[in-house]
Amino acid sequence: MTQAGSGSHSAGDTQRHGFGVDVGGSGIKGGVVDLVTGELVGDRYKIETPQPSTPEAVAEVVAEIVKYFDWTGPVGVTLPAVVTAGVARSAANIDKGWIDTDAKALFARTIGNDLITVLNDADAAGVAEDRYGGGKDKSGVVVLLTFGTGIGSAVLHDGVLLPNTELGHLEVHGKEAEHRAASSVKERKELSYKEWAKEVSKVLETFEALLWPDLFIAGGGISRKSEKWIPHLTNRTPVVAATLLNTAGIVGAALAADTAAAGGHAR
Repeated sequence: MTQAGSGSHSAGDTQRHGFGVDVGGSGIKGGVVDLVTGELVGDRYKIETPQPSTPEAVAEVVAEIVKYFDWTGPVGVTLPAVVTAGVARSAANIDKGWIDTDAKALFARTIGNDLITVLNDADAAGVAEDRYGGGKDKSGVVVLLTFGTGIGSAVLHDGVLLPNTELGHLEVHGKEAEHRAASSVKERKELSYKEWAKEVSKVLETFEALLWPDLFIAGGGISRKSEKWIPHLTNRTPVVAATLLNTAGIVGAALAADTAAAGGHAR
């Protein structure tokens, strides 16, 4: 077990630690994060997502993960959902009972800690990649897109998140973007990387026309094979692969919680 302590730090302390929990449809994982480097401190701890994944059942698992690390400082939690003012407004790959649940209050009550920040999982990944990963040291508008069953999105401007964007649902040439270019479409249609890249390019070109980003970061499992498809893209904006991969949600959640505790913009 990692003895993480409270996560408090003094001015000039280079050992700034935070804590994040990433709630997914199949697993819930958490860990201590070095907020200077964006790396995990020790191993992450993962528990299978309870079925059904009701708010109460998930909250109990999150509390168990926090307890495992003896963590008492700010806690960030991601959900596969739109989250406004701590309230879940949608539910993707988790129980529909989450819709309109005050997730922040639920986690605070179950964990016994009021320093809770809840955010969308793609937003958490975007925050992490922008600070520590593919978007590190990049200014302007950065758009993270996670290619998986659907397409998740996060939009940041000079490090400030515009929360709860759902770019995967935008219509591109008569289809929702994620119905055209999610990695699940590649698998289902048995497309080559080059063929799939043509569809991704159409999606990116549409997003470019709307947002004029300075950088796209490509996430999701297929980003591990970025060399097979990113070179085939024809859109104008640079595209780089995400680098944090499976840790991005934990890292982004920890960073959001730390920012909120310091009076920043995290929700």
